[in-house]
Amino acid sequence: MNEREEGSVLQLDFDKLARAAACGGLVPVVVQDADSSEVLLLAYTNALALEEALRRQRLILWSSSRNELWEKGRTSGETFELVEVRVNCEQNSLLYKVRPRRGGICHTRNRSGEPRRSCFYRRLNLSTRELENLDP
Repeated sequence: MNEREEGSVLQLDFDKLARAAACGGLVPVVVQDADSSEVLLLAYTNALALEEALRRQRLILWSSSRNELWEKGRTSGETFELVEVRVNCEQNSLLYKVRPRRGGICHTRNRSGEPRRSCFYRRLNLSTRELENLDP
């Protein structure tokens, strides 16, 4: 078990933005379900990934860890249709509204072996400060 991804202890990656910034030319993308409005994922895009996402109308992002185009779900088959793109007032972040073609979005899986529908599957208990898994 990967403790950061499955555990109950809060272990925030405070260096992620610095690593993403080292790639250069990225903006954050909030990915939201077009039908339920649930926030599914926070990721990054660059000009190349944005152009490819618009051209193919699929959820295509930029992997800051692999430094390459990343079509969400390409290997698992859990792909997403890009329904709408919104830009914030300062034009330094995007909101992608997507529709799943099949399954969930998270690379982690629940006990049933299904990909979790959202990457935000744990909540912080404000009293105990422990993470509670909402999709065990």
